[in-house]
Amino acid sequence: MSNTTTYILIFVSALILAAAGTPILRQIAPRFGFMDRPAARKIHSSSVPLMGGLAIYVAFLVTLIIFGNQLNLTQLVSIFAGATLVSFMGLWDDRRSLPAWIKLLGQVVAAGALLISGVTISLFDWAILNWMVTLLWVVGITNAMNLLDNMDGLSAGIAAIAAGFILLLAAGSGQYLVGGLAAALLGACIGFLFYNLNPVQIFMGDSGSLFIGFMLAALGIKLRFPNNITAVTWMIPVLVLGLPIFDTSLVIISRLRKGQNPLTTPGKDHISHRLVARGLTRREAVLSLYLAAGLLGGSALFVVDAGVLESYLVGGAIVCLGLYYIWRFEWRQTPANTHAHHDSISIEPEDEPQ
Repeated sequence: MSNTTTYILIFVSALILAAAGTPILRQIAPRFGFMDRPAARKIHSSSVPLMGGLAIYVAFLVTLIIFGNQLNLTQLVSIFAGATLVSFMGLWDDRRSLPAWIKLLGQVVAAGALLISGVTISLFDWAILNWMVTLLWVVGITNAMNLLDNMDGLSAGIAAIAAGFILLLAAGSGQYLVGGLAAALLGACIGFLFYNLNPVQIFMGDSGSLFIGFMLAALGIKLRFPNNITAVTWMIPVLVLGLPIFDTSLVIISRLRKGQNPLTTPGKDHISHRLVARGLTRREAVLSLYLAAGLLGGSALFVVDAGVLESYLVGGAIVCLGLYYIWRFEWRQTPANTHAHHDSISIEPEDEPQ
């Protein structure tokens, strides 16, 4: 069986499992109290089930079990163990709410599992620097995907686009393990999206967004490009995940400007909210961000075979564009309501404004 055929089978299997499992968990969620209920700071007017992330997790897990021999399951232990830890901490938080410091500690422990198994960034000559950057990357991307989970279909759709580009990059460089994991994540996210696009039927909750964020961070570390130099290839996963990085940067800058804690302060100050405030519908805002994520992924594909000068010209142009939009959104127009959304490692359950 060719690698391409296996990728397709993995993708289709995860998609079918997530699409079949999500409505089941939607029916089960109310019985166990996994409901996101209306509140003053929330936009949806009726209670919405919160167990969609578990459907993504189970679809991913079952797919790995089915195709474990092809993917060399022994290499997945640290990645999947860390992803499981953050996912189940998110599930607990969805139901009962965890203190912020416990969630953050759990993410650091999960990232530590990657370090122990040798899944680390290799940018520097000093191991301690590589470990520190690895921890920052994993915790940062895990929370960035959680922060991005603020509008119907946004986090799952951006995750699917990122996983799709990681699959293309891995397949192009012969990284079968990374490609298989990316295909499973892509299928699971799309299967869930059938029920998460506006009008929403179920939310993924922290259990899903934290799981997805951790997996994308780990896959970004695992990507290797032997035909180019590290001085260029380090920016490839950064470009692929550029949209959640931009959104997190915007939110942090915005809240620090207001003297707020950027990690625990609820706010309707994400890029999606700002696009809606400027006149787009929620669906148009989400589709616009899908397009932006696709363009960033296309830039990553260009950088794979580009020289140092071309790569840094592209990367520099994207950074300048990002800084311009942070200035434009933050200094030229501040949303009227900056207290209607909860994200990342804050104490209350994740809110997904519709």
